[in-house]
Amino acid sequence: MGRHSGGPGGRAGAGAGSGAAGRGSARHARPADQVYRSSFFMMASTVTTAGLGFLFWVVVARFYSPGQVGLSTSLISATSLIAYLSLFGLNSTLVRFPAPDFARNSQVSQSMALVAVTACVAGTVYLLGLPWYGHKLMFVRDHLVLAAAFVLFCACAGLNQLTDSVFISARMPQYNVLVDGFIQGLTKLALPFALVGFGAAGIVGATGGGYAVAVAASLFLMRRRLGFGFDFRTRGTRLMEQFGFSVASYASSLLNLAPLMVVPLIVLQVRGAEDAGYYYVAFQISSMLTALSYSVGEAMFTEASYDESRFPELLRRSGGIIAGVQIPAAAVVAVGSGLLLQMFGGAYATRAQSLLAVLAVGAVAVGLNTWASFALKIARRMKHLILSNVVYAAVTIGLAVLWAPRGLVWIGWAWGAGNLASGVYAAAALLAGRVRVAVPAAPPALVLHDPVLHDPVLHDPVLQEPVLQEPQMLPADGYYR
Repeated sequence: MGRHSGGPGGRAGAGAGSGAAGRGSARHARPADQVYRSSFFMMASTVTTAGLGFLFWVVVARFYSPGQVGLSTSLISATSLIAYLSLFGLNSTLVRFPAPDFARNSQVSQSMALVAVTACVAGTVYLLGLPWYGHKLMFVRDHLVLAAAFVLFCACAGLNQLTDSVFISARMPQYNVLVDGFIQGLTKLALPFALVGFGAAGIVGATGGGYAVAVAASLFLMRRRLGFGFDFRTRGTRLMEQFGFSVASYASSLLNLAPLMVVPLIVLQVRGAEDAGYYYVAFQISSMLTALSYSVGEAMFTEASYDESRFPELLRRSGGIIAGVQIPAAAVVAVGSGLLLQMFGGAYATRAQSLLAVLAVGAVAVGLNTWASFALKIARRMKHLILSNVVYAAVTIGLAVLWAPRGLVWIGWAWGAGNLASGVYAAAALLAGRVRVAVPAAPPALVLHDPVLHDPVLHDPVLQEPVLQEPQMLPADGYYR
């Protein structure tokens, strides 16, 4: 599965070749402002997915009882967490260190296999442990079909996240808008009507069915647009070489996830179930706001991974985009927080308005933290990336525990303070490193003499095997097959 060439000769070490391939690369080169295009499609994917997800829960609330909704949200949250934990940082590795064209299918195939197997094992372990932490969910484990479906949905959720990274790496984020936004979202909207007789299992089935359809659509598009085919040969996949990066990225992601899991529990224990509901709604609205900066950061990560020499330029551009989008959006949400919460009822507008306004202001700090964190990941300064997330988790959780008795609005300030502290640390670490990325040079090919053909052949000094010098022709769409 080839990647679109970004310039003459492709990226270093990608094996793009020369001759016809090199000339094709120049003809089909991406524009220099690809970061704007990628940012737009990633934000579009976020907005579309969130919008259709909101409609999904509106439909579910009308056709299912509150008790069924409560049970299903526990299972859906478990599915999402298991999927996230099963990635092992491979979603970042596929973007940052794509394998050469001849091994790209193998790299993606092995990553998908690892994520799917891990998710299935983790899903099974979760079901086996339900007697200790989920008595009310035992109906899933006690029914073989439901149990198998839950495990399958965990795998599909993980694979869906991984295939998103494949399209991002290929600089084709528009397909994530199609797959995650429309195909998955519309499938989820349709299934609750058909599965209403299954109760809470029907809601989980609608969500899991959306994941399954999205994975099938992604594989189809990967086959048609990227020439993907399953290949489990290990040669040249770079997975073991970049194992350290994957683990470090995974560790930083887990630390970043910690406040998302812990803070709601703090609110529930200290403030009670009612305030926990107000916090949940306000935070979900602010999450749509902060997702904008994440989309731009992901676009910067993709473009810098594709052409590391543009890192300083992309750093400036992405910073400008985040500031230009996040600050006005934060101001609009802060000023209009009362009107937004009116959609959920008058009580939300009364009890959560100040919290949402503070979270909107804190979104500016989230933008700084996101921008600097992605930059550290691009620069491969993984130690500082992990430390910045330690700062984020420690400050956010610590202040939430300390300030929760004062009121919900103080939880918002804790969130903003944690992101600000982490962002300042990450930015300082980035500046201390002078914002430079070492561009790995492709090892020179060694000209040897073939004893049989008596012709010079090129040998790859890494793989220690001949490099076939066959002419590579690009098809009309400019992608290697």
